[in-house]
Amino acid sequence: MMAVRLKELPRRRYGQPGNAACPGCPETMGLRYLKMALGDDAVLVVPASCISVIQGIYPRSGINFPILNTVFAAAASTAAGMSAGFRLRGMDNVKVVVYAGDGGTADIGLQAISGAAERNDDILYICVDNEAYMNTGIQRSSATPYGAWTTTTVTGKTEQKKNVPLILISHGVPYVATASVGYPLDFIEKVRKASQIKGFKYIHLLAPCPIGWRFDPSLTAKMAQLAVKTGFFPLYEYYKGKLTISPPSRPFRDPKRRTPLIEYLKLQGRYRHILNDPNALKRIEEYIDEQWRWLNLLESTNGH
Repeated sequence: MMAVRLKELPRRRYGQPGNAACPGCPETMGLRYLKMALGDDAVLVVPASCISVIQGIYPRSGINFPILNTVFAAAASTAAGMSAGFRLRGMDNVKVVVYAGDGGTADIGLQAISGAAERNDDILYICVDNEAYMNTGIQRSSATPYGAWTTTTVTGKTEQKKNVPLILISHGVPYVATASVGYPLDFIEKVRKASQIKGFKYIHLLAPCPIGWRFDPSLTAKMAQLAVKTGFFPLYEYYKGKLTISPPSRPFRDPKRRTPLIEYLKLQGRYRHILNDPNALKRIEEYIDEQWRWLNLLESTNGH
């Protein structure tokens, strides 16, 4: 696959001025990159989420995509049916893409995702992970990390983040990847690669939310990069049974090369209460190390 070059990407405006996104919104960033990757052949399936609001009120839209809105639990099954319908009509060029939040993915929609993965339905599912139910009031989801404040975990979440990409890998699907809005070319490359693969594809896109994470809206891209540089959110892809660490994350296999975790956490108000708690910080460090232990093991056993 040829590497994506910035100068080759289209300059069209895919998010229209005046849409309902918050300042610094990562979801509109992800949509822009998605459209750059797929052009006009993509159709979105959107369950209840921030994008449901950002797109605007029918018949007008602030997003330059054909969109089908569906209920929280049914995005993957809806997309599977739509994809089959396009194939029956001979419209093989149309790419059906689910664009869902972590609540509609890791929690409410997980059964439909698992079913679509088990059937190997020909869809691309993108989880735009802002690590909480932001649209309904910043409630915790199973994708909320340990220690993070939400309106339902006011002293910090006591459980670790659910690892949805590894759950999908265990289904034996053709393609699974992680991405970050802080590394747009990596995300665009993965979307383009996934779009050429038949069957079920899943990309887990980290999307730091300024409102829910409590950081300055100008720092969205930086926050998305720090998540990778601290090792907290590794970038990788799984294709044809082989896992590969993506180039932006390769240096951070070595813990000594990672940005100190505190540089990431201190910029987020949701972690303010644990910054001086060495036990909480140690537990997050252990989570990071455990993630990398699994990834290094899976990569080292490729083809065996």
